[in-house]
Amino acid sequence: MAKLIYKKTGFEKEIPDGEKIKSAAEEAGVLFGCEDGLCGTCMIEIVSGEKNFSDLTQAEKDLERDEKHRLACQCKIKKGKVEIDF
Repeated sequence: MAKLIYKKTGFEKEIPDGEKIKSAAEEAGVLFGCEDGLCGTCMIEIVSGEKNFSDLTQAEKDLERDEKHRLACQCKIKKGKVEIDF
């Protein structure tokens, strides 16, 4: 099991390896708009563990995201821990 962490609030959520983080990010307080990678509302900053996320999607590339600035609606967590900020 992987883990998504938002230290500002103490939020930690285990997520099965390879799953999208959308539900956990929403529980942490990330706001979502379109949920398809078009609006950029769910942009998060990766504080640590960016290598534990899936590769950037085309939607993220189109919005000029990078390994440290991702869209929570697009990310899958491969393994380990990822600490986010938003």
